Amino acid sequence: MCDKREHVPGVRAPFRLCFPQLGRKAKGVPDRQDAAERRVTERGRPVCALDMEMTNYDLPGDSKLDCVNLGLISRNGRDSSKVSVPVTQRTGPMEGNNLYRLRDRKFLLEDKKRLCALALGTAVLGIVLMIVHAETCPFIDKTASHVFNCSISLSTACLLVLIIAFHYKDIRLFIIDHNQVDWRIAMTSQRVLVITLELIVCVIHPIGTYRELSQHLNSSSPAPLCISNHRGEAFMDLELLLSMLMFLRLYLVHRTILLHSKVLLSASYRSIGSLNNINFTFRFVLKVLMNKYPGRTLLIFIIFFWLTASWMLTLCERKTIEVTGKMDTALWLVAITFLTVGYGDVSPQTTCGKAVCLFTGVMGVACTAMLVAVVTKTLELNKGEKHVHLFMLDIQISKRIRHAAANVLRECWLLHRTNLKRGNRGEHRRHQRCLLEAIRVFRHLRLKQRKLRDYVSEMVDLPKMQMIMCDLSANWNNSYRELEQRILSMEQKLDELSRCFHQTSELLSQVLLRRNPEIR
Repeated sequence: MCDKREHVPGVRAPFRLCFPQLGRKAKGVPDRQDAAERRVTERGRPVCALDMEMTNYDLPGDSKLDCVNLGLISRNGRDSSKVSVPVTQRTGPMEGNNLYRLRDRKFLLEDKKRLCALALGTAVLGIVLMIVHAETCPFIDKTASHVFNCSISLSTACLLVLIIAFHYKDIRLFIIDHNQVDWRIAMTSQRVLVITLELIVCVIHPIGTYRELSQHLNSSSPAPLCISNHRGEAFMDLELLLSMLMFLRLYLVHRTILLHSKVLLSASYRSIGSLNNINFTFRFVLKVLMNKYPGRTLLIFIIFFWLTASWMLTLCERKTIEVTGKMDTALWLVAITFLTVGYGDVSPQTTCGKAVCLFTGVMGVACTAMLVAVVTKTLELNKGEKHVHLFMLDIQISKRIRHAAANVLRECWLLHRTNLKRGNRGEHRRHQRCLLEAIRVFRHLRLKQRKLRDYVSEMVDLPKMQMIMCDLSANWNNSYRELEQRILSMEQKLDELSRCFHQTSELLSQVLLRRNPEIR
């Protein structure tokens, strides 16, 4: 029998060490302990048996375990069943490669998290520099403008390097997960398309040299725009488009949230998810955040979207002399468009501004729907509160039904008394109307109680009912086992009784034969 379990570091499966030579003596079995000790003494080496139990891990065939320094304690007054067995592991080449793969995989995941965070920080830095440059361009000189342009270009180059490094780590992780395949296998058409789109999105940034103020603006313009004095209005439109498209770099937010979420980092989440075929994507993480922190998540998204859309609207409307070029007016326009109110006091004048307002309206409808769902879920009663509320409603309706039944009986008695007295017809008709009204109220309350109980019956908690049925089934099984045991004990007692009766009959026959030998 196996009575000792040793855990070897670096190997998932436990190794069970069995020592059948050192077991206890059994009845009718020769003493094997002395023979085992004699073999140890004669051969000068330990005797051991290894029974390896592999669970979720394939140990290579050439990986062995040795029992070293097996100290058998002599039988001079001490227990010979106690054995100290230090176990050592000889790691085979295949197992060592597996351990190195696990280590490399862990390091690559950490590198991906780090690179993704750095890429998001670099993207946000480029967007901030672009915003600062666009806001301060009319008030700075040519040298400062060149510095801003060079800084934006440098941040874009760093972002491209980080994106390429991230995908390089991702390809290496794919190679490790698929047992050292060729890297060309990882370069599928979908992966190549994704990498290309990311590089195109990240390379977009304004590259113009701003030197003077726009000639389209007069002194009453609230937000002056800086353009190039060489390329004119077409280049200004291109610069505005590139500046707005820089916000596409924020796609890195969802990747950063996914790689740094506790859902992905938790081993229990990954284990249970793999058993249930759950893919840990950004959609799953977003659902978890909306279920756990719905109000906080929506509030952060709405505030960030309002600020971003308002600044983009001011950037689009700066070519005109309208008040929509101001930040406060843009915030008001974005807010009323987001909430689908639309007072009509201000409106965008440019095509770019109209596109921003259209996108704001679409996002407003989606966020309003989610906000309504969150508020509804917040105001909804939980199961316990529903049960208490419905129980109290049932009690109140039962009391009202009793009162209504009493009113019906009272009106019947009054109508009967009026018929006996044969009074005026007006009083008779009044009691008839009161009786009909009491009957109507009684029926209405009975119908209301029936609907309430039907709703309560629909609210049955299925998991709770399943647990109740499981408990009942377990109780029935226990009762069945107890009944079987009782039947077996009764059969044994009947056998004993029959044996006793048989012995008694034999004894009686023997006694009778001794007393009356003539019976023979």
